Amino acid sequence: MSKDAYIHNLLPGSPGGPLLFVFHGTGADESQLLSLGRDLAPQATIISPRGDVSEHGAARFFRRTAEGVYDMGDLARATDKMAGFVKAHVEAAKPSTVLGLGYSNGANILASVVFAAPSLFDTAVLMHPLIPFEPEVRGSLAGRRILVTAGKRDPICPPNLTARLDAYLRADGADVTVEWHEGGHEVRPNEIEAARRFLAAVPAEGV
Repeated sequence: MSKDAYIHNLLPGSPGGPLLFVFHGTGADESQLLSLGRDLAPQATIISPRGDVSEHGAARFFRRTAEGVYDMGDLARATDKMAGFVKAHVEAAKPSTVLGLGYSNGANILASVVFAAPSLFDTAVLMHPLIPFEPEVRGSLAGRRILVTAGKRDPICPPNLTARLDAYLRADGADVTVEWHEGGHEVRPNEIEAARRFLAAVPAEGV
């Protein structure tokens, strides 16, 4: 898969340092999470792809038939395409570690890639993911660090499904942290601080 499979932004970081992929939410674009990514991982090279699906003009990474109802065939297509895109950039950059951060629909495609290709990402931050299906992990998540952030009153990503995702990830061996806030689907400061701490704790290669 080509490094140009998606329209994307790239912010250079330290050569050979971390590589951070950021994935936007529905209706945003490749600029949405760039500044957050730079704030959270100052030394990282940041790559931000734009979703290749349009839902009434709103960019997404895969199709859905209704709120919370995914087109599973298109999700499989998007997952394979994104995994190839990520792999192409990793092979070219040879980074010390590979990080992922996604919000909402971006968290969903990141999670789906983690399930499909567990070895691609060393660390993933899933902000308000909605996984309304039972994941099939192709391999093992042992040794993978995953932060899930969520709102206790999120109408889009119900807390019970966040808890179920947490259980799935732990059952497959992932090192999971969950950060809650009392609100809804919005990102709050405690989530950002949790992500900052989580990404800062990533050891450099060989340490």
